[in-house]
Amino acid sequence: MTTQLNQLTQVASVAAGDLSVLWSQQNGDARVAPMSVLAAYFNTAVVNTDNKVTQYASPNATGFTVTLTDSSGASLFLLLTPTGTFATGTITMPALANCIDKQEVLVTTTQTVTSLTVAPNGNTVNGAPTTLTANTFFRLRFDAVNHAWYRVG
Repeated sequence: MTTQLNQLTQVASVAAGDLSVLWSQQNGDARVAPMSVLAAYFNTAVVNTDNKVTQYASPNATGFTVTLTDSSGASLFLLLTPTGTFATGTITMPALANCIDKQEVLVTTTQTVTSLTVAPNGNTVNGAPTTLTANTFFRLRFDAVNHAWYRVG
């Protein structure tokens, strides 16, 4: 069968309706499957992880400051669980020296922070929210060329 497969013409791209030859262990023979079926299988079989380092913060008073840990350029997921609604709070970004291109920071909160400051820590921060409402989030991505964080979600 390998010899026969090697004689087929190769394609540079595929579409959802294209067919692929595969060996069906269950049926004990060669079968064809549409790319859409294979894509659905891969979406359920492949574990997708974003490799973010989780940081926890539970401020208990207004005027809090949470400094994001410098995790050797790892992307961060801040689970912010204030003990109540607070008037002010600050999230300090990782230091510029420890940021890498395409690094991300994802922040979620369980309570409202009426006036939020995202402190740049040697970087520039573009599009950071100035308030957080309960059960919302935002995401920033670092661009090394501009030494800046940009809001992407």
